[in-house]
Order: sequence, then structure tokens, then C-alpha cells
Amino acid sequence: MATYKTNDFRKGLRVEINGEPYMMIEMNFVKPGKGNAFYKCKLRNLLRNTILDRTYKGGDSLESADVEEVGCQYLYKQGDTFFFMNNDDYDQYELSAEQVGDYWKYLTEGMKCQTVLWNENPITLTPPNHVELKVEYCEPGAKGDTATSVTKPVTVETGAEILCPAFIEMGNIIKVDTRTGDYVERVNQK
Repeated sequence: MATYKTNDFRKGLRVEINGEPYMMIEMNFVKPGKGNAFYKCKLRNLLRNTILDRTYKGGDSLESADVEEVGCQYLYKQGDTFFFMNNDDYDQYELSAEQVGDYWKYLTEGMKCQTVLWNENPITLTPPNHVELKVEYCEPGAKGDTATSVTKPVTVETGAEILCPAFIEMGNIIKVDTRTGDYVERVNQK
């Protein structure tokens, strides 16, 4: 298995610590006036989604994690289990509601996303950065509320509630940023 030296450390690097996969979410190089330089790192556990703070001296190394991202398609949900199909070999993967996290809000049947595999087992998924969802329910906007800062909650086809501008109506298609959960724009319907 490959190892990464401290000069290879960067955001997004996937490493293995104590037999578990981690992703480096922050890395700062610190060179004090006296003494040796060191690297302050924040790592996210890919299995439990916990954060670990570690400091490494120059010359330290970490093993690379045996993780792989594969293109998948969301199939359906049954109970608390989400089912996905690998786009290349048609293998099916199951992810629990805990592994999917808040991304359930954006999953629609047939959606393409990335599934992270560790030792050939799925551990988490990454949806596309932006998704288009149909508004199933919302309160009508009050007449004269045309200010852009006025928002209201709307329920989309997945059952999630998203804050949108007051001009959004039932049946509209909206674009949502999956990284923040924020409304981006209303999509023109053809």
C-alpha cells in the first residue's frame, strides 16, 4: 500500500489511521521561529463522520486508504436502506440512512452520484453538486411580496423542506446546491 509523506499532505487526501479510512479536510503548514516545522491536520472519519485533529512533524508519513469512488445510480429506498447500482458492472450496493445522512433530501430515482467504497464495501455517497427538484407543496406568496429577501419553506418531491423565495409556486422546478442545501434558482420549464 502506498504511503504519503508530509510534503504530500493536502485537502481531500484519503488516508488510513488505526485501520479506518479518513479524509483530510484541512491541512496547515506551521513554521515556528524556533524548532522544526509541523503540519496541523483535520481528518474526517469516513465510517463514523467524526473529526480528528492531528499534528505531524516533517518527515512523518501516513498510509493511503484503500478507498475508491465509483459512479452509481440511485434506484430506490426500502425502509431505512437506500439501494444504488454501479454504472460499470451493475453491482448493487446498499447504504443505511446513517451512511446517506442528509443527502436523502436530494435523491430521486435514476439520479447519478458517486459512492465511496472501502475494501469493496460502500461507506458513503456524494450526490451531484446541484440537483433539480419539483416543488410538491408550498404556501402561496402574499400579493406584493416581491422583495428578494422574503423566503418561505417549500416541500419538494423527495419530502425535504427547502427555503425558497416567495415567488416559487407548486409545480415549479428548483435547482438546489447539495453542499449547502440552499436554493439556487428556478429552472425554466419547457
